[in-house]
Amino acid sequence: MAGPRVRLVVTADDFGYCPRRDEGIVEAFLAGTVTSVSLLVNGAAAESAAELARRHSIPTGLHANLSEGRPVGPARLGASSLLSREGFFLGKMGFREAVAAGDVALPQVREELEAQLSRFRELLGRDPTHVDGHQHVHVLPGVCQVFAESLQASGVRFTRLPLERGVSGCAWLEDPARAFACTVERDARAAMGPFSRHGLCLQDLPALPLMPQHLQVDGCFRGPEHLRPTHVCSPRTGGAGESLGRYPCRPCPDSRADGTPWLPQCASSRGLW
Repeated sequence: MAGPRVRLVVTADDFGYCPRRDEGIVEAFLAGTVTSVSLLVNGAAAESAAELARRHSIPTGLHANLSEGRPVGPARLGASSLLSREGFFLGKMGFREAVAAGDVALPQVREELEAQLSRFRELLGRDPTHVDGHQHVHVLPGVCQVFAESLQASGVRFTRLPLERGVSGCAWLEDPARAFACTVERDARAAMGPFSRHGLCLQDLPALPLMPQHLQVDGCFRGPEHLRPTHVCSPRTGGAGESLGRYPCRPCPDSRADGTPWLPQCASSRGLW
């Protein structure tokens, strides 16, 4: 007897982070490697990314962001538990530490999430296909309840459940990254209850360790030892010390060591822009 049908959804996060990253994402979508994207509405290239999504009919969800860059909601106008004194989000680990310490006001999380949903509708002219969290903030204790309630009220049915089964045994994953992945998996399991009670459909994320620094279109099907970035951005200093995406993009070499190209053609030659 045939087993249940499973639909594979391959989502590229951080759409709108910077133009060069968006270029790689669009190439991957047109090549069939990526099936949808998640948009950072506070990204430096959010408006141009939204235009690309409309032009190429890319299924697009919201990559809700509470950890990097500046807010789009009321928090940007004054003091907020979500922000540093400089007016930026607290960073990947800073936000988690603030949540764990009880220093984050959950009503402010709700305000910012609803503002990002509203901004998404302004940019795309429709509701998101799904909502997930930048750096998996949506499964954090307390925050997941706010997400569940807000998504249900907004009519969003799908969210991501970042479960990486067996991640603790990934010897090729560096210790800090493996520890973070294990923490995310623990939080995700705890978030299943609030998500399910609010009618959300949960999409498993079976490749948590394969973050953007490992990804490359023509290597995605061959395993982590072959993956390499084709469109990357220079790392920032200071975590959340600068506005999201406001730093130079660094192009990778156009060819492998043997002289063959990483991709058959560049985005500009395909008429993407």
